[in-house]
Amino acid sequence: MKITVIGAGAMGSVYGGHLSRKHQVYLVDTKPDIVTQINREGLKIDEDGVTNTYHPTAVTGTEGLGEMDLVILFVKSIYSRAALAGNQGVIGEKTRLLTLQNGAGHEDILKEFVPEDRVIIGTTEDNGAVLAPGHVRRGGVGNTNIGMLTEDREEFLPQLKEAFDSCGFQVKIHENIQYLIWDKLFTNVSLSAVTGILLVDMGFIAENEYAWNLTKALIHEAIAVAGALGLSFDEEAVTERVRQTSMGNPAGCTSIRADLRDGRRTEVNTISGSVVTAAKRCGVSVPSHEFVVNMVHAMEMKK
Repeated sequence: MKITVIGAGAMGSVYGGHLSRKHQVYLVDTKPDIVTQINREGLKIDEDGVTNTYHPTAVTGTEGLGEMDLVILFVKSIYSRAALAGNQGVIGEKTRLLTLQNGAGHEDILKEFVPEDRVIIGTTEDNGAVLAPGHVRRGGVGNTNIGMLTEDREEFLPQLKEAFDSCGFQVKIHENIQYLIWDKLFTNVSLSAVTGILLVDMGFIAENEYAWNLTKALIHEAIAVAGALGLSFDEEAVTERVRQTSMGNPAGCTSIRADLRDGRRTEVNTISGSVVTAAKRCGVSVPSHEFVVNMVHAMEMKK
């Protein structure tokens, strides 16, 4: 396959590096130092106790590369539209777009660039961290869960699975990928959102009565929206799972909290904001989520 991976952060590097073992991979990043380092010394990934080196072609732009079979989006969601617009030359009539980004609702942006039947959405259970330019650590390894918005008439997903699995991934194809995305979303729109606006570790949420009350309200609203979308979840089970996540990671720092702490823009629009957007479509009231989105954006503007 001819593949472009947009974003050479931790996850983009993990996927771009491994896929380059058997495919023609272009790894795109706007930072020249990362691109130079990868092209000069290879992309280094610490995994299984060793440092492996991979050789995707790193570029700062995709002009002249031609159309791809697959474009994988691994930028922060607030940059998704700009990233696709800036690399539109690699998107042809048969190119598929894949997002494994956190949150939900990414398909709305992807559908601006390709028809609905060429959009693939999913989640990844892998994780990683950037150690230095061109050097990342692959942490936990898990499933890459994928699905489509429409029927896979050309049977592309089995081809994608074979291509990825041959490079060390574990792809699972789902008929209803939205169910999985929302199941993962519940923790982010509750635990992550509240740690962000309070700027606290994950353990504080289950320990504090008031923080836990807000967390439960967010879960309740999100499950109501999911139900309106035809996705049924056990609220008690989801709530207990979030509580156990809080208790099991007392010093954990969520991405929203880290971004607010370090003065960066967050991905709240595709996390809590995705619930608000879906709620408006379905006619469901979500005042707690509206509060969270407004609060996070206000905190982003603090100096």
